Amino acid sequence: MIDRLELAEILLVEDNPNDVELTLRALKKNRLSNKILVVSDGEEALKYIFPTYPKTEKHPALSRLRLILLDLKLPKVDGVEVLKILKKNPLTAHIPIVVLTSSREDKDLIETYRLGVNSYITKPVEFANFTDAIREIGMYWLLLNQLPPELT
Repeated sequence: MIDRLELAEILLVEDNPNDVELTLRALKKNRLSNKILVVSDGEEALKYIFPTYPKTEKHPALSRLRLILLDLKLPKVDGVEVLKILKKNPLTAHIPIVVLTSSREDKDLIETYRLGVNSYITKPVEFANFTDAIREIGMYWLLLNQLPPELT
């Protein structure tokens, strides 16, 4: 994890401490654990990305942020609203957002893809399966995915 004053590469937006711990352990196990910031609600996520939220002006955090892992069921501002705000804003629309949720509801899946989510993953119950899912997410979005030069 990082200090809030440093710039995160991964923003984990999750309110369940157990899921936070499992995600961090899975990232660490797969050597993808540097520069992670964990926030526990949607409002906190938006304030990290846009410190003047609800104004959404450019912020230094955007220069390093490479992936957002987003739960849907969050206090204050839910994950769907966070997704909507980030994908609508040209400053943040390019940031890959992976929904990591326990929701298996079709309406959530359909709505998040309609709003521009990059991937939707239902949290596996078993730790080994969860670790595998996190490894695949990290390997793809942090190591394999290429951004255009003007966005790096």
